Amino acid sequence: MAENIRNIAIIAHVDHGKTTLVDAMLRQSGVFRENQMITERVMDSNDLEKERGITILSKNLSIHVDGLKINIVDTPGHADFGGEVERVLKMVDSVLLLVDAFDGPMPQTRFVLKKSLDLGIKPIVVINKIDRPGARPEWAVDQVFDLFCELNADEEQLDFPVVFTSAKQGYAKRTLEEPAVGMQPLFAMIRERVAPPVVDPDGPFQMLVASIAYNDYIGRIATGKVFSGKVRSGETVALVQRDGTVSKGRISKLLGYEGLRQVEVAEAIAGDIVTVAGFDEVGIGETFADAANPVAIPYVSIDEPTLSMNFMVNSSPFAGREGKLVTSRNIRERLQRELRTNVSLRVEDTDNTDTFKVSGRGELHLSILIENMRREGYELAVSKPEVISREIDGVKCEPMEYLVIDVPEEHQGTVIEKLGPRRAEMVSLHPMDGVNRLEFLIPARGLIGFRTEFLTDTRGTGVMTHTFHDYAPWKGPIPGRKNGVLIAMEAGETVAYAIFGLQERGLFFVGPGVEVYEGMIVGQHAKENDLVVNVSKGKKLTNIRASGSDDAVRLTPPRLLTLEQALEFIDDDELVEVTPKSIRLRKRFLDENERKRAEKKKN
Repeated sequence: MAENIRNIAIIAHVDHGKTTLVDAMLRQSGVFRENQMITERVMDSNDLEKERGITILSKNLSIHVDGLKINIVDTPGHADFGGEVERVLKMVDSVLLLVDAFDGPMPQTRFVLKKSLDLGIKPIVVINKIDRPGARPEWAVDQVFDLFCELNADEEQLDFPVVFTSAKQGYAKRTLEEPAVGMQPLFAMIRERVAPPVVDPDGPFQMLVASIAYNDYIGRIATGKVFSGKVRSGETVALVQRDGTVSKGRISKLLGYEGLRQVEVAEAIAGDIVTVAGFDEVGIGETFADAANPVAIPYVSIDEPTLSMNFMVNSSPFAGREGKLVTSRNIRERLQRELRTNVSLRVEDTDNTDTFKVSGRGELHLSILIENMRREGYELAVSKPEVISREIDGVKCEPMEYLVIDVPEEHQGTVIEKLGPRRAEMVSLHPMDGVNRLEFLIPARGLIGFRTEFLTDTRGTGVMTHTFHDYAPWKGPIPGRKNGVLIAMEAGETVAYAIFGLQERGLFFVGPGVEVYEGMIVGQHAKENDLVVNVSKGKKLTNIRASGSDDAVRLTPPRLLTLEQALEFIDDDELVEVTPKSIRLRKRFLDENERKRAEKKKN
């Protein structure tokens, strides 16, 4: 039976069309009825994925084509969610490496391809968006070949098959000259070039858990690939945990995939990807095994986090107003729950019982967690992100990022000039139709706060992407934020008259009629120092009118920061206060005298 199964993952850089390709494969394999309403990017199912247009979590589905069952795993493209890709590669026998016909291989392409090649997987290269204006598919194939050579692919891996597709238009072809008829050439390529799962159908049962979810009706569910033997619903099996402890339990439900739906199955065979319910304490990387012969499967290693920040109980004067879950116990329980499914995350206790050190792959990885928490009713304060350094052979080392920037020629000089003090080293420069591609190696801490500056400098026309490269010796000091902040002097409500009088001092983050408290950051100062301002000061009213004193109040619209922008903006002595309704910036010490004392101690 395993001969009729193919397990594949779709991997690519962000926005190269993975989820759209899955849409096209679903439509043309008969999963949907002809009159069925189908949303775009049907696999991006949670709210944050729909809002941002990116995939955050890996998801499984299966399609049937001419008697062949193809299990597909759709993976995220953003480097911060690389852990989601790493943990599913063990489940699959091949990958579709998707590359944009215009952009060619990008940083995340390099990252996910290296992981696949190291596991001995033979990829199928899919050159997508061949209908895009300016597409250059042959060039993209050459670039992919160069990348394979660079990553030390073996001869079999270098002999990769290529399919040209337009996921949006719903067609695939083996050569550019072929007529566009549908996705059949891609299905045929999967049948021919993807090997059936290498499994032992007659051996003792073994299944490796690659993802965990929760179902309101049946509790905790674990998804993974059956490597050996078979299993029936209701059977007693052993669970071998990472530390080697073995426990036994009964499989209460066995679920397989039919299209996007999970359906109950009586039996699962070696090679198939299934979901098991009935175990409350199962974790990612653990093995379900035969009760009489419990043997664990080695798990693929996950790269360590590179960035950390402190999550703490909100201690501002507005604490508890907007959030329902505000105590350290609430926050601890939520972080422990996240650890069960988020393999790239680390949570440590600190000296302070109200503060937790949370480490992840990058700012986006951690900000998505914070965003999910605030939507669930949590209220907390978070500190500035810090990179995690390591000591390698007695030398202090820091994480380096591989940064790729596509920027119009006129802004190129400004970008290079800004990256110099951030300790970036240019690796290459390629001109591409009026846009230049610049590639750098840069310390991860050099990127904190750079994105906003970059978008301003390039007038929103630049595109930057980066992925973890390696650890390298510490590069020395990197200048922090140039401007100081405007700090509210006292609690009250902001007044248009007061803001109007202070507009020349800097840029405001709040408009009129907003409640503020002492020590809250209300704007960015035009100079380097911090400035305490009174934004609640009203106009003194008299019964005397004078020419010139009744000028119309004209306010510059405030700059409202998103969560990511707020995390990039803050300095070491500042925090972001996150509640279900608001994102506020504040000083760590709200009282001005306390701030002065802390500054003296530091110096």
